[in-house]
Amino acid sequence: MSPDPAWAQDAARPHLSPACVLDVDPLLDDPDTRIVVCCGSGGVGKTTTAAALGLRAAERGRKVVVLTIDPARRLAQSMGIDSLDNVPRRVKGTEGDGELHAMMLDMKRTFDEVVEAHADRERAAAILANPFYQSLSAGFAGTQEYMAMEKLGQLRARDEWDLIVVDTPPSRSALDFLDAPKRLGSFLDGRLIRLLTAPAKLGGRAGMAFLNVGMSMMTGTLGKLLGGQLLKDVQTFVAAMDTTFGGFRTRADATYKLLQAPGTAFLVVAAPERDALREAAYFVERLAAEDMPLVGLVLNRVHGSGAGRLSAERALDAAENLADPRIVDQGDGKAGLRNSPDTYGSSGTPDAPSTPDEGSPADTDGSPAVDPERTVDQLTAGLLRLHAERMQLLAREQRTRDRFLARHPEVAVVEVPALPGDVHDLTGLRDIGDRLAAGRTELS
Repeated sequence: MSPDPAWAQDAARPHLSPACVLDVDPLLDDPDTRIVVCCGSGGVGKTTTAAALGLRAAERGRKVVVLTIDPARRLAQSMGIDSLDNVPRRVKGTEGDGELHAMMLDMKRTFDEVVEAHADRERAAAILANPFYQSLSAGFAGTQEYMAMEKLGQLRARDEWDLIVVDTPPSRSALDFLDAPKRLGSFLDGRLIRLLTAPAKLGGRAGMAFLNVGMSMMTGTLGKLLGGQLLKDVQTFVAAMDTTFGGFRTRADATYKLLQAPGTAFLVVAAPERDALREAAYFVERLAAEDMPLVGLVLNRVHGSGAGRLSAERALDAAENLADPRIVDQGDGKAGLRNSPDTYGSSGTPDAPSTPDEGSPADTDGSPAVDPERTVDQLTAGLLRLHAERMQLLAREQRTRDRFLARHPEVAVVEVPALPGDVHDLTGLRDIGDRLAAGRTELS
């Protein structure tokens, strides 16, 4: 039998050096940390991580609000709240002197609030009733990301909370989260939109002359492509809000600078899987390119084993020995029994069927009784195979994570062990927070 691979011998021991481990508590305790942004690909546990960080910070004395954009509403359920909406709601059952509030972004309501905050009542009513605005606010590409940043800006401007934890939209790429606000701002402040409002700005005969001479061909073409009513709705919408907003691009730029500010900390969340860590690597590189303050990587759902010294190879060999009694390398007392002619039949050949001796116990239907020792061996072999699968999984996770660290050795990492079930209450979130903070203790 070949010796254990090195990774199998070390599977139960720490893999990260102390310098590589992210220390979460100092980050949460630092009063200069005002915003923590959890980003990453979908399905890696961003919402749970954001909620656990918020709860831990609150129970360490800070006044925290967690903003989630997750439509699954898991955050509300885990915090014992019937539902979340666009208004921060106090979470009951926390420990310590701090406070925890939670809210879930209502994209359309946030857009409505922006309109209501920057327009008089009559103009706001005209915008809110405009069909183009209703479509835009309900699902235009980039609107969710833009409104998430709008809400973040509103929360930060109120200066009511010590810490804001943001669970970013479930975007497939960092480009969506970082670029969508600018894309939407560029669209609403772009040349086409302003060209559509030019006639209204000119007014009177000049406006009509401009429309007849310079715009008739373009509006006729757009009318055929978009439909005359939609074009009219767009023109009415932009004309109504043109004097209302100070420029969407300007607002997007201001929020973008807020994300780059020293008081903001980005945490990339990933699972120890190839696709998730590839996406995490892309996030890390993009955040660095945009001068966003990345503090580290949360590696979720990391598997472990209390029997790490038993390699997958040895476990499979042992399972094979137990499952096939003809293999000769059995332990003392087993080999002679299992390789004796009596074990396999009177012919002495391994393939000869076994027949019970006269007077031996048998089932009522005449079949031989189950050998308890053989049943135990079969169960043991099955457990050994399961252990081998677990060790192979650990090896894959180790290789995947090592590739990430080799590519980004500057990124601090905290590993969160996989849990047997989903998190559905404050106790579960508290456990996740403890595991996040225990990374340095366990791995250093």
